[in-house]
Amino acid sequence: MPFGGGNKCGCCQKTVYFAEEVQCEGKSWHKSCFLCMVCKKNLDSTTVAVHGDEIYCKSCYGKKYGPKGYGFGGGAGTLSMDTGEGLGIKPEAPAPHRPTNNPNASKFAQKAGGSDVCPRCGKTVYAAEKVVGGGNSWHKGCFRCAKCGKGLESTTLADRDGEIYCKGCYAKNFGPKGFGFGQGAGALAHSQ
Repeated sequence: MPFGGGNKCGCCQKTVYFAEEVQCEGKSWHKSCFLCMVCKKNLDSTTVAVHGDEIYCKSCYGKKYGPKGYGFGGGAGTLSMDTGEGLGIKPEAPAPHRPTNNPNASKFAQKAGGSDVCPRCGKTVYAAEKVVGGGNSWHKGCFRCAKCGKGLESTTLADRDGEIYCKGCYAKNFGPKGFGFGQGAGALAHSQ
């Protein structure tokens, strides 16, 4: 371990402290720097593919270094990721990854996982209490149906206009109405 408290990050070359460290192939990375070199998706031990000093998600690694040609997914019956360069179309380059440049590198000064704000209470959501759903980060205690207050999971929620609902309340308030959609005389009624 070099003088200064920790190993250097494989991406930004800054010191990596234990609380924010991810190790891969004998190197250390910040959690926020452990991203695919192409698509910038977050990686973990099951999704990372290493090529030299570069890390990729398995999908981008396969596209860049995998086999090419007939019989390897390039035929007429497969989806193509062709950007059109052969036709003179210039693809848009993704923005480069820029790690944090906070001069105070202590683990208490750095917000774990960035500065996500809970849409329900408006307070900062830290990594230890973070639940992701409906395109936002929520506190575990705030991750409840906006109508009935029922606790939700990522598989039991429906979102609309930045708010999250249980599937029952979403169907009742925003689903189709009329004959044949559970609102008639033969349907069970749920009153609040």
